[in-house]
Amino acid sequence: MTDAAPPNPIVVYIDADACPVKDETYRVAGRYGLHVFVVANSFMALPREPWIERVVVSDGFDAADDWIAERARPGAIVITADVPLASRCVKAGAEVIGPNGKPFSESGIGMALATRNLMQDLREAGAITGGPKPFSARDRSAFLGVLDRTVMRLKRGGFG
Repeated sequence: MTDAAPPNPIVVYIDADACPVKDETYRVAGRYGLHVFVVANSFMALPREPWIERVVVSDGFDAADDWIAERARPGAIVITADVPLASRCVKAGAEVIGPNGKPFSESGIGMALATRNLMQDLREAGAITGGPKPFSARDRSAFLGVLDRTVMRLKRGGFG
């Protein structure tokens, strides 16, 4: 018997620049032995664990998104609030979860993109000045539950 890595390991990619659930992700990943890539366009302090890897990309427009999207695949979990990135990753077969615990799906990503684009147009026209609602403990709890269930589902499906 060898300690070889599973043929289809589950990996986690965090779109980290504004992610409020990094610590929660580390907790779940540590429990399941998952490798986590923390992707940002600047240095970010991380826990010193061999399974948490910092990826600093250039500060070019969408550089972090591009890095993550190029690696998204079935068996990958992407943590992001960025709807265009979520769309790219869902299309690549990855599981995508927003920090508020809402998963992005193939059936709902079109509506999420349309809503995002509409809101952006309204903001640019000056019609909307407020931002998103504050991140809450309920959002954090929902995220933890969805991430845990996603990992379990992938494991049952032959990953990890």
